[in-house]
Amino acid sequence: MDTEQLIQDLAGSLQPVKRLRPPLQRAALWLVLVFFFATFAILHFAKLGVFAQRMAVTRTAVECAATALTGIAAVIAAFMLSVPDRSPRWSWLPLPPFIVWLLASGAGCLQNGLSLHTGGSFIGESRHCVVFILGASVPLAALLFAVLRRAKPISPVPVAALGALGVAALAAFFLQFFHPFDVTVIDLTLHLATVGAVILLAMALRRPLLLRS
Repeated sequence: MDTEQLIQDLAGSLQPVKRLRPPLQRAALWLVLVFFFATFAILHFAKLGVFAQRMAVTRTAVECAATALTGIAAVIAAFMLSVPDRSPRWSWLPLPPFIVWLLASGAGCLQNGLSLHTGGSFIGESRHCVVFILGASVPLAALLFAVLRRAKPISPVPVAALGALGVAALAAFFLQFFHPFDVTVIDLTLHLATVGAVILLAMALRRPLLLRS
């Protein structure tokens, strides 16, 4: 078989590939879906009166908004970096709201001290926060990586890290609707440790999460 015939045979057997939507559009659709179901759960199970009282404090409102923006920015960055023609500078997108999140939470820690209850245990109710963040991150990550893997990212490490940061930060944001007390040092430490654990786990499992079809 000559070269031209081989090329014709190969070209004739090719199947059309469905082009992916632009990454920003895919990120927006994913976020809309997540916030739709989260809103449904919040309206049915959260104590919105308690949440409204906490959000009346400016620092708490800033902390909550920065947490949400960290998750949103990280998800957008993950979608952007999942395709090869986007700048690696997208990985810095979640940094500004993450810094604000830390500063606002840190201010709360200085105000509230170490323990959650004056006569309670050192950890107090923070263990429930860890369970919530982990429990919410798992389905969010499953949904996110199922979409991200369609792009077959060339550099899966930053995509996995940013995607995990996104779902963990969103889980921490949704936690605020079920979080009846303000942040303390031990509370913030466990929140960040849980977010870090989610990121490390996603990076370790990046190949099955992102590269297997």
